[in-house]
Formats: sequence, structure tokens, C-alpha cells
Amino acid sequence: MDLLEIKNVSKAFEQNVAVDDVSMTIPEQSIFGLLGPNGAGKTTLIRMITNILAPDSGSILLKGSPDPKDRMYKIGYMPEERGLYKKMKVGDQLMYLAQLKNMSKSAAKERLDYWLKRFEIEDWWNKKIEELSKGMQQKIQFISTIIHDPKLIILDEPFSGLDPVNSNLIRREIYELRENGATVIFSTHRMEQVEQICENIALINKGKKILNGPLNEIKDQFKENIYKLEFVGALPDMTGIPFNIYEQKEAEIVLQLRNDQSPNDILRYFVERGTEIHAFNEILPSINQIFINQVGGETDE
Repeated sequence: MDLLEIKNVSKAFEQNVAVDDVSMTIPEQSIFGLLGPNGAGKTTLIRMITNILAPDSGSILLKGSPDPKDRMYKIGYMPEERGLYKKMKVGDQLMYLAQLKNMSKSAAKERLDYWLKRFEIEDWWNKKIEELSKGMQQKIQFISTIIHDPKLIILDEPFSGLDPVNSNLIRREIYELRENGATVIFSTHRMEQVEQICENIALINKGKKILNGPLNEIKDQFKENIYKLEFVGALPDMTGIPFNIYEQKEAEIVLQLRNDQSPNDILRYFVERGTEIHAFNEILPSINQIFINQVGGETDE
């Protein structure tokens, strides 16, 4: 079942069309990657989902409801431009932000105690935000995003400024939130993070949706029939080999099939010539390769 439906949504600023007739669905209890280069329209689309902006046309439905008020307290949004009040103390700030999400003071205090303990930062309550490192502020921003148990969590570059230990901590929490029923939209330019975390993705470029679907199906769609064979010993004479040699190293060879060939043809060719094969697998394109190919070399970098 889909949690969020975006139907033919468009948004323009004077003559600049930021989002152009975009439609997509985001499955419930999934981790969804929203990708695109700078200026692609990702931030504008997110701002429409979160009611910061209203679409010029089209509709956005959360659990089938088009009413923006239904999204007000059911979404947690962590923008790339962090929005913490630097002079406020951690505890006061998180209590304030939780109550803005319609939580009672007692419920906010209970949830805040839970998250500070879970992150082992109970002694941060009276620290001012300006006293914290960028990574420490990131933890506070994350807590402020999920403290009200939102059904939909939108994270824009959530690992920015985090060391590997804290990146793994946030990643673990994202999985845990998903397992507990939340749906996560993950916006980033770090393609390796998309490969690790996301199950479904959408690629937007110049305001238009270019790709949308399950990650494994999109990678399969762009595969180029390239296979890696790992072996021991010497290869047979390669003169006249009926495959395209893509790459060759000491103990492996990467081959590309021609249109009328199958993977079994590679195995048969080398087995019949006495090659000792240790591994054989297909090489699928990375999301980074697909991204660059689809946007013409433009990247967020």
C-alpha cells in the first residue's frame, strides 16, 4: 500500500518551472531515495509535500487524504539547511519543537527523555546549540525530526557532518523507524548511501521525473550484459575469443556479451578450455553510473 501519492504536481516561480507534472507513489513502510542534481526540483517538491509551498497544479495525498492539514503533524522534515536556534538549550529547544507538532508537554518530555537516553546524550539537556559540534547538532536535529513519531520522515542529507560511527548510528535508527511503521524519504547526492539504504528511488532532473521504481529493477533495466569471471592459473589462448573483453587482471576477466549470447556461453567457453573458475557473476551498473548517464554528467558536486 502507498503512503504518499503525488499526482501531476507542478510548481513555477515566474518563468522558471521548478517541478513539471511530476507523479510518483511512495510505498508505506519503505525507504525511498529522492535523487537529482542541484536545481532539479527536489527541494521544491519536498516543500510542497511538507506544506511549506502549495503546488500550482496537481495533488498530494497522504493515506488518501488531499487535505494539507492532515500532513501537518504526520510528517517529520529534516532540511539540509539546519534550523536550530543556536542560543537555546538543547532540552528547551526540543521541548519547544515537539509541542509545535501538537505534543503535550508531558508527552514531549517522555519522548525526549527516551531519545536522549537512546543516543546516550542525557547530559546535553542544558548545553546551548552553539556549544555543540556540527555532528552533535545533527543528532539534535534528527531527534527534533522524529520526536513526534511521524508517519512520513523526510531526511535531506542526514549524514552531513557525521563521522562514520554516528553515521552508522543514524542509519540504524532509520532502519528501526521503518521497522516500527514509518516511511522514509531520503534525499542525497551520495549515491553509495542510496545503494546501501533505499529500496525504491526516483530521479528528477530539470523539474521532470526521469526514473522511478524499485532500486533492483532500475539497476536491472540499465544492465549491459557485463560479467566478471574469477579464475586460478593461466587463461587459455584468447585469440578469436567470441566475447568483448571489458577488463582483464591477474586473476579475473570482465567480459561483455553480444546480443545473441547468454552467460552460459562464457562458462562453457572457459570450462571446455580447462580454466579453473572460482567465481562468476553479473556486474550491474551502480546508481552513480545511472545517475550520471541520465542527467548528462551533471551532479550535485
